[in-house]
Amino acid sequence: MKNTVSSLIKWLQDCVKSANCNGVVYGLSGGVDSAVVACLSKMAFNDNSLAIMMPIHSSLKDEIDAKLVVDKFKLNHIKVDLSLTYDEMVKVFESSENKMAYANIKPRLRMTTLYYYAQLKKYLVVGSSNKSEFLLGYFTKYGDSGSDIMPLVNFSKSEIYDLAKYLEIPDAIIQKPPSAGLFEGQTDEDEMGFSYKDLEKYLNNEKIDKKLKEKIETMIKNSEHKRCFAKGFRR
Repeated sequence: MKNTVSSLIKWLQDCVKSANCNGVVYGLSGGVDSAVVACLSKMAFNDNSLAIMMPIHSSLKDEIDAKLVVDKFKLNHIKVDLSLTYDEMVKVFESSENKMAYANIKPRLRMTTLYYYAQLKKYLVVGSSNKSEFLLGYFTKYGDSGSDIMPLVNFSKSEIYDLAKYLEIPDAIIQKPPSAGLFEGQTDEDEMGFSYKDLEKYLNNEKIDKKLKEKIETMIKNSEHKRCFAKGFRR
């Protein structure tokens, strides 16, 4: 684990150096993935790393957990409350019963905020997507996937927890149910319809229920467009 962390830190530093930038900016949500990104960013760049908390009618518990990470690692941080921005935006949109259409506005507003501060400071935006979520397409296109570098994208959820324990992320964050925080009461596993443990079995080519395997493979296939740039017409 020590070698993995050292390699991640060097990779972050190399990415920033090759882009001729000064540091990194990232969203701090109160979840385990962003907490690991926060710790690694602090270790790689010290005060040339900026954590941004961006609540949008968010759970107070998430903000409390994010502050635990801020205090533990003495992070350079700001809070940008986007609740009113979100409210004003949805006022001018055509109304809809599609709850996810509204929910996905939130990570896209956060992405815009991160890139604003990245441009101000000449920083790169660090995404916190892990392998489990990225493979399934369990992220918002041009939202939380909108980043310059993704240090955790080849680490499964269980490996993220291993990193979190090694980095001494607060237990309250490690033990909370994973959630994208898009709406009240949402959890990753409820929305996906299976556990991260089952997904990991699939990733490791272990035997799982046939219907579950088909569901996972359908999600991977249907979300392929999320992992690609927009297609261009070829002349």
